[in-house]
Amino acid sequence: MDLSQACIPGEENKASVLPLPDSFLEFLKENDLNSSIYTGLDTIPRYIRLKPGYESQLKEIETELDCKLEKVDWLPGFFSIPPQIQIARTNAYRSGKIYGMDAASGAAVMALNVTCGDHVLDLCAAPGAKLCMLADLLGNSGTITGVDVAHHRLAACRTMLQKYEIGDRCRLFVADGTTFSFVPARSHTDVKISGAPDLKNEEDTFKEWTSKRTWKDRKDATKRKTATNDLTSLECSEPELIFYGRYSGVVGMSRNNLFHTVDAVESSTSGYDKVLVDAECTHDGSVKHIQKFDYWGWPTFQRRVLDAKRTQNLTTLQLALLTNGFRLLKVGGSLVYSTCSLTVSQNEAVVEQFLSRNPKAELMKVDSAKMWRCRSGGILQTVRFDPKTSQTSGLFIAKFRKIAA
Repeated sequence: MDLSQACIPGEENKASVLPLPDSFLEFLKENDLNSSIYTGLDTIPRYIRLKPGYESQLKEIETELDCKLEKVDWLPGFFSIPPQIQIARTNAYRSGKIYGMDAASGAAVMALNVTCGDHVLDLCAAPGAKLCMLADLLGNSGTITGVDVAHHRLAACRTMLQKYEIGDRCRLFVADGTTFSFVPARSHTDVKISGAPDLKNEEDTFKEWTSKRTWKDRKDATKRKTATNDLTSLECSEPELIFYGRYSGVVGMSRNNLFHTVDAVESSTSGYDKVLVDAECTHDGSVKHIQKFDYWGWPTFQRRVLDAKRTQNLTTLQLALLTNGFRLLKVGGSLVYSTCSLTVSQNEAVVEQFLSRNPKAELMKVDSAKMWRCRSGGILQTVRFDPKTSQTSGLFIAKFRKIAA
């Protein structure tokens, strides 16, 4: 199965190919990927998303960036700019009017088809661009739960939510996405969850969120870290709530109810309406990621991307994340699985394994993909973006629906 062939006609990109080491070329060959995919990476545009409500300020933003914002006609709210343009020091970025996000990543969010009132789970939320886009799409309805295993990366998500003033309906958990097991609160008051003991102690009820933790919270966090015997570990042994908005369903809820874990039966009726699993991967399809190794050194790339043991561990992790995300989905809900890898082993192979083990999972067509600059994946109804075809970073998308037994 040759996954390098584009389905969209057009001129060949004549820019030079990024110098790739022989080990990476061999990696591409083993995965049936044509190195021409990486032709002209330095000409692929940068993408930004405009925060809703700032459409009237496009001219001002163009003046500040000193470039034309080209509207991405197949993805609402997205614009392309020349790849050399930096946005981090601009007022538009600092004031929360724009943020950087690849168009392919935006497509993964759009594939979820978030609607009014949805309760959404972003199971691998860091670094936060997709989380922010989901929050924008929800507006003044529903809730969104962000999960990531790395505390510092999820703290960056929290900063983004506050910067863009879209955190009112969000809650963030530092947790292992393969075992995370909390369902959304479906009202803004404390609701009794089946199987959770009743607890009315005022001290155990969540008040308005504050960045200042109580002495008890700090003590409990220290205990959790000590239990791992590694105070510098990024992985937490127990879920930790590091942020919640006033309308996320947490305020007024008891700790006992919030941290009540659920089984597959309960999550089928009380779970999330939409789940995004943008899984950890080798990032071999990410334009910006690949380019960094020209500076970091290709031996680092060899260690982080090409190591066979790491790749095998990643596919196991990806399947576990997809399986747990689907477990937390309510019947009738939909899940999007995505990676920024171009390899079959991290995409189609994971999907095939998942489908073989989950009879309640139905692979769905991504309706909006007919408008996208993408191509079909190796499995019917899956979608692929790559630099050559789409002028974006590489991305794989598969969408599932949970059906009744």
